[in-house]
Amino acid sequence: MSEPLALTLGQKFELERMNRAIDATADPQALRGLAKQLLQAWHSQKAATQWVMRQQLGSPARVPTELCLDTIGFDDPPLPGPDEMEAEEG
Repeated sequence: MSEPLALTLGQKFELERMNRAIDATADPQALRGLAKQLLQAWHSQKAATQWVMRQQLGSPARVPTELCLDTIGFDDPPLPGPDEMEAEEG
């Protein structure tokens, strides 16, 4: 397979800018909204990756999520679910 995915310099700066904005936000409601936006973006990216892989493979079948996640470098453990997050807050 090809080289692992690497962020461009501009993407690295944008990532750092967003990390700092998250760190500076103390409002739980704002952080919750941001988390939902990031979750939507992550799932949109997964769907786009699956679509591209289907196009490249010429197959209408769904590409396994594990293959997509490995390809784009998302091998971190999944985020905690809402119940787990509430348990940590409480």
